[in-house]
Amino acid sequence: MPELYFPWIEVSILIPLIGAAWVHLLGQRDNLLTHAIAFCSLTLALTIGELIDFISLGTFEAHDHWPFLGWIFDPSVFVVDELSVFLIPLTALIFLVVVMSTLGTKAPRFSLRLVLVLESLTLATFSCRASWALVALLIAAAIPAYLELRRRKRCSRIYVLHMVTFAVLLITGYAIESTGVLIPGAMLTAATLLRAGVFPLHLWMTDLFEKGTFGTAILMTTPLVGAYAVMRFVLPIAPEWALQSIAVLSLFTAVYAGSLAIIQREARRMFCYLLLCQSSLILVGLELVTPIGLTGALCLWLSVGLSLTGFGITLRCIEARISRVSLSDYHGLYAQMPMLAGFFLLTGLASIGFPATVGFVGMELLIEGAVEVYPWVGTLVVFAAALSGITVLMAYFRIFTGSENRTLVPMNARPREKVAVLVLTVLIIGGGLVPQPGVTSRYHAASELTKHRKDLSLVQTPPHVELIQRSKKLSQSASD
Repeated sequence: MPELYFPWIEVSILIPLIGAAWVHLLGQRDNLLTHAIAFCSLTLALTIGELIDFISLGTFEAHDHWPFLGWIFDPSVFVVDELSVFLIPLTALIFLVVVMSTLGTKAPRFSLRLVLVLESLTLATFSCRASWALVALLIAAAIPAYLELRRRKRCSRIYVLHMVTFAVLLITGYAIESTGVLIPGAMLTAATLLRAGVFPLHLWMTDLFEKGTFGTAILMTTPLVGAYAVMRFVLPIAPEWALQSIAVLSLFTAVYAGSLAIIQREARRMFCYLLLCQSSLILVGLELVTPIGLTGALCLWLSVGLSLTGFGITLRCIEARISRVSLSDYHGLYAQMPMLAGFFLLTGLASIGFPATVGFVGMELLIEGAVEVYPWVGTLVVFAAALSGITVLMAYFRIFTGSENRTLVPMNARPREKVAVLVLTVLIIGGGLVPQPGVTSRYHAASELTKHRKDLSLVQTPPHVELIQRSKKLSQSASD
């Protein structure tokens, strides 16, 4: 396997852990947020270096050079490939902009130590292929949110019940994977769909958004770790009928979540259901296993991560100024925060594939790939996207239009918030105006993943079963 020129993977995983220890040693100083931003920025720089290094190799996968943790893990544990190479810097960027958009007054409620630990676990998850290490990382990544709920003295029963079920299904399914396909595949599928929040296993997400801090909820959901678990554990072993069943369930979740998002009267719950709708559309494309559909899903994965993170931090910035945002009234905030208003509309429309934004090409490819399998699937994808678009516009009018209510406290964006908004805006519009490099990379990754699935299915098929299948095809062709 080719090697990177520098141990980018392990260093980028270790830096947030070092940052968490450093923030813990500093105690309750006023400049904790500045130190956390510095560590998140360094992590993002390392992941971008990893991306550039990987692209220069021109290969499908690669592992670290001089592995620091070789005495703990096998060198093949942390491997970057074309599926994860863009997800790793995207994750680092999500954590950076969320930390940057945190106001100093809200920092005590938002545990920076847990955030940096969660960033390290998430980066390690995206750098790991199907193995016991990935199982352990997926389970460990659920712990920081639980610790936050306990620290805030909020009821964590629903979250714990779902995460314990997820851990049991994941461990059991992976442990008995060698005994067959049906039962282990069903358990792994249930575990990954629970982590992805597919109906009816989505209650932990709504509960987390309701009881946890908005920043932690965004960090737990927008990187779409559940979709990554589906790609690593389910896609290689699941038969075609099982993948299509998952796609149908995800499609129902998208329509269901899109319908609920319209009628929400609280901004956090609206955002949660909007995220569920868009992430379920990604799962629809991933499970269709066609090159066009899979390419659209991989492109949409990146665009949803960017756009909904921006949408979420905009709502979070508004919450930091006026407390929980109700969608039952018109707040008239445009005159006091025009920059955040424009960014709110841009990111919301980008998440549904508005033209000239980063999500446009991905949504078009996803619809085209869905129509190739079943025309009605493509129709429902369009319907779910339309519901999301209506939700975004309704939320915009409720928050930023109406009678103006001037306050004595300035509500304009702070410098760090402006930087986060500017970075995401450039990526969203730049990716929409120049989509070809990203689409080409995602198409190549989709082709390789489809080829890998076919090769693996041939290896797992017993010789006598393969012979029977070939004889049936020959007899059918002869009769035709």
